[in-house]
Amino acid sequence: MKHDPLSPESILHFLAESPTPLTKREIARAFDIQGDGRILLKDILRELEERGSIVKQPGQAYAVPKALPTVTVIEITDIDADGDLLAKPTEWDEATQGDLPRIDVMPDQKGHASLAAGDRALAKLRRIDDKTYEAEIIRRLDAPQNRVLGMVEKISRGFILKPTDRRAKYDFDLHQADLNGARPGDLCIAEVQPSRGLRNKRVRVIEVIGQQNDPKTISVVAMHEVGIKPEFTQDVINETKPMTVPDLKGREDLRPIPLVTIDGADARDFDDAVFAEEMDDGTFHLIVAIADVAYYVTFGSALNREALRRGNSTYFPDRVVPMLPEKLSNDLCSLVPHQNRATLAVHMWIDKQGHLQKFKFVRGLMRSEARLTYEQVQAARDGVTDDVTGPLMERVINPLYKAYSILWKAREERGALDLDLPERRIVINDKNEMTGVKLRERLDAHKLIEEFMILANVAAAQALEARKTPCVYRVHDRPSPEKLDTVREFIEGFGLSLPKGQVLKPAQINQLLHKAAELPYSHVISQVVLRCQAQAHYDPENVGHFGLALQRYAHFTSPIRRYADLLVHRGLIRAYDLGPGGLNDEEVVRLEEMAQQISDTERRSMEAERASVDRFTATWLAERTGGEFDGRITGVTRFGLFVTLEGIGADGIIPMRSLPDDFYDHDEKQHALIGRRSRRLYRLGASLRVRLKEADPVTGGMVFAVTNTDSADIPGLMMAAPAAFRGKPQGEKRSWNKKKPARREREHPDRQGKKPGKPGKRKF
Repeated sequence: MKHDPLSPESILHFLAESPTPLTKREIARAFDIQGDGRILLKDILRELEERGSIVKQPGQAYAVPKALPTVTVIEITDIDADGDLLAKPTEWDEATQGDLPRIDVMPDQKGHASLAAGDRALAKLRRIDDKTYEAEIIRRLDAPQNRVLGMVEKISRGFILKPTDRRAKYDFDLHQADLNGARPGDLCIAEVQPSRGLRNKRVRVIEVIGQQNDPKTISVVAMHEVGIKPEFTQDVINETKPMTVPDLKGREDLRPIPLVTIDGADARDFDDAVFAEEMDDGTFHLIVAIADVAYYVTFGSALNREALRRGNSTYFPDRVVPMLPEKLSNDLCSLVPHQNRATLAVHMWIDKQGHLQKFKFVRGLMRSEARLTYEQVQAARDGVTDDVTGPLMERVINPLYKAYSILWKAREERGALDLDLPERRIVINDKNEMTGVKLRERLDAHKLIEEFMILANVAAAQALEARKTPCVYRVHDRPSPEKLDTVREFIEGFGLSLPKGQVLKPAQINQLLHKAAELPYSHVISQVVLRCQAQAHYDPENVGHFGLALQRYAHFTSPIRRYADLLVHRGLIRAYDLGPGGLNDEEVVRLEEMAQQISDTERRSMEAERASVDRFTATWLAERTGGEFDGRITGVTRFGLFVTLEGIGADGIIPMRSLPDDFYDHDEKQHALIGRRSRRLYRLGASLRVRLKEADPVTGGMVFAVTNTDSADIPGLMMAAPAAFRGKPQGEKRSWNKKKPARREREHPDRQGKKPGKPGKRKF
């Protein structure tokens, strides 16, 4: 191919048109440069490089700025309806390099590599144009094993990185040359380096998050551990800038109806509003109005891809990582008072028994009458009104409570599982420091909103099923027979029972919980029942919701913070032909895949939220090391006890070596450790006094020790089940406290007359 005469302009144009960076030899060959012409080419390339018009990449190849290297690391961002992979470069600064380029991953002879969203890979790139590349996967990069999050510590022989993951088995060596500006006490992301022949693996710091003693880093660490990225890319934010509230065209005018939002005092987004009116015959007309997120977040947009990637909002004690940018989550999709807002609403009519008789879904325009809090509404119901609630009592609040009382009776009648376990709230001050722990009070106002939302979710599932439209259900399968057998064996020692040989219903479990409610060990029964439950998740195949005792259930009421609800909204728009934004055919094909994705992101967020709470609590308790606390045994294993502090909710472990000197049998059926010589007993649910030995703010782990040698059992329970602890529990694992092994073995009844053996050779 013949090119223009050699000049800076012709070289620049040639490189800009090339799909890949080119070496000096390749450029010379293309321009048929020989002899002294090579010197001129070298001078032109140097001049262009000095001007910044071209850049030299690995392998001495030249390319125009913003062009990606021929071989680079990419991250999979999405999978389209045809199963093709889309990716982005892992190293890209939008502030200086502009919008992210699009990378299409090309299949090989066997199809696509087994990559999912979030996976990294080394790829060979071919440029199509300024914004598009094709990638050929060279090999997958296993990011979780390749990177580690930890704190830099100074030791006598240099530096180490202490992982934040409490399950980590060792620290990492860190050379001073690899600190990259990190200092002792800094929390960092590091990359594991080749370290053959070394005692420990070596790492290199690639990002400093912040100081370990800075409370602001606690939630950031939890995000990094599970791969949650709080920032939105510029292309996502740009899509929200021109968005506005739609007009009334094609929508039902709900503005005359006094809809109100009822949320927590610290809530920033209000995505649901409620209304109730009693009909002449004693039945009720209810409205649940939800922000019309599907109007703004449309299929194929960068906003939609990012929302699916996140799956849901994640809530930390000191901040929220939202699923949608602030323009939507705190503005256009937040049902703030006295402002027009787009809504997808459901009219519902219930009879005097609380049964759903009919429903109608509409797209509307609403204007919230008031933003109320749970405490404010409950106080008004109890007779203490204020300037806001006073005028709303007769036409808004009282009808809501009347409808709620009917719905609550219907809930009890169908036998929804009643596991009302307390929830703790971390109290954070203005400096992001934890100042205490409070249990969240559960008022009738909370239950009112919950029952309205459940009814709307049921209506959504029924509507989609009736219109034969695909639906992502919220499913909760019944407990497995094996787990129920474990519960039966445990509660038999308490004089309680569950029916055998039949399909168990939630109402039967409730009967068990009600029988145990007045007994001192009711919380133990609740814990064991809770642990036998299956985990709720999202699925296009409906198996019902065991916990709520409902045959059809789908999440509809929180599309600001859950992508599952957005999919349900799109399904309803498609089913009722409510305008643009309905479920796309490509989404229908991918529904199972997306249900798995959002189930995974939900678990990821739960893990991050729990880790953040643990670290806040450990940081707060670190100054109280050595103090004594009242605790309760929440887990029994063959290597120790898990304990939760009363009133605080902090979780920690009492290792086996810290228990009073004895040989302990682990009785799995009775959830207990039993001393062979002393008959000392540590049982699930028992109260005990503990001393805090260690609180690690980096990992969030805590270690306790018992403060006395008494048994930790539930008062009166030994009388209820004496046979369960006579002699050695058959077929159970034994746990050994290794203090003074020689004396122990001499006193062990099975080893009389035998020489003490080495601890590692005991045959248990």
